[in-house]
Amino acid sequence: MLKTERHQLLIELINNEKKVLAKELATRLNVSEDTIRRDLRELDQKKLIRRVHSGAVQIGPAETMFQYRKNRHLREKRLLAKKAVELVHEDSVILIDGGTTNLAFANALPQDFRATVITNSPPIAIALEMHENIELILLGGTLNRKYMVTMGIELAEKISKIRADFYIEGVYNIDIATGLTVPTLEESLLKKYMAEVSAETIGLITSEKLDTISNHVIGPVSILDSIVTTSADAEKYEKAGIKVIYCKDELFYP
Repeated sequence: MLKTERHQLLIELINNEKKVLAKELATRLNVSEDTIRRDLRELDQKKLIRRVHSGAVQIGPAETMFQYRKNRHLREKRLLAKKAVELVHEDSVILIDGGTTNLAFANALPQDFRATVITNSPPIAIALEMHENIELILLGGTLNRKYMVTMGIELAEKISKIRADFYIEGVYNIDIATGLTVPTLEESLLKKYMAEVSAETIGLITSEKLDTISNHVIGPVSILDSIVTTSADAEKYEKAGIKVIYCKDELFYP
């Protein structure tokens, strides 16, 4: 088998299985483990897969502008949002950070829902501006236009003074071994602080984000108290002590 053919096969295997071990790949492709490790290193350098200890995992969704991402997998995001709304209650303080799935959550809150919502996402604030029973607090800072969230040292100081009942965490990547990860160091720290000031942390996770990793670790998966997902392959997270709420298509209506 030519090297280019082997690389293509490796990418397909990793994308299909999400996580693979170098030792098992060597046996399956009938090559040495050293060859597989070199292949994985090269593919990682090209950002086609992500190397981890003893193997590789599927790379997470591509980093793209918020305006593009908000229209992807819209049906799935609405399904997750509808289910997640059932997990929060009125007269609570809800902390919501950025992300297009979290925007779907904000859009799913009933018009008469009564709560205090704190967010560093201008699009989420706009989505809730007509909810008269919601006290809306937009955390100021420097706007990151790619992710449409505010960031900065002053934001960390404001978060430290919050005590939230619920934190709806925008999840970029989650892997049982590596934990919760994001592309930037600053956002990893902000998300960590948000989880620390919240009584319950909930993650709405589209299937493409499960078993993927990024560059900066927020913390272990146990940061999350609950996961809402459409994937049927989340048993490992249940075993880690996280409550997993599975969504099925029949729960969704336009």
